[in-house]
Amino acid sequence: MLPALEQYYASAPLAPGRRITCLGALGPFLTGTGAIAGVVAQLAGRAMRPVRAIAFDKSPQTNWALGWHQDRTINVAARAEVEGYGPWTVKQGSLHVEPPFDVIAGMLTLRIHLDPVTPDNAPLEIALGSHRKGYIAESDVASVVAASPVAACLAQPGNVWAYATPILHASQRSRSTARRRVLQVDFSAVELPAPLEWALRA
Repeated sequence: MLPALEQYYASAPLAPGRRITCLGALGPFLTGTGAIAGVVAQLAGRAMRPVRAIAFDKSPQTNWALGWHQDRTINVAARAEVEGYGPWTVKQGSLHVEPPFDVIAGMLTLRIHLDPVTPDNAPLEIALGSHRKGYIAESDVASVVAASPVAACLAQPGNVWAYATPILHASQRSRSTARRRVLQVDFSAVELPAPLEWALRA
């Protein structure tokens, strides 16, 4: 998969994070009997499909920090008023909506690394066990993090990190000049209520 991912980064303009709407050459790895799809099925105990993909590229030119938070929105193809889904937001031109929390709770997130991730170039930090606490109000995030062991997700090229999507996580600004490219993919087994559809296509 890494050559296909390298090609994707080489063909795309430099940006902190690009939201992918069509998997293209990455599809065979992330769907069906692909290697990454197999990892997801083994971890989840069932088949799941990729429903959101973001190509992160942290470097001296694109350096940012992300505070502690819980992912609570999904990327959908078009807006439709469905009970339990809302509020709506637009991220880099892509429609996102907050679903019932059970949808988020059943999702799995994988991060596929192209570059070494060291303590100096902003590894993802996760608050261990926080995914078991369900929906965490923003006012409670700091106290939950303070009460949780925190792990830094260090990696080598080709390593894959997997975590429950609702886990609290954060990332600091990089203190390194090294590039840190990571493809982050959310997986779900849920079929959204019509007419809502996942935005990501093979």
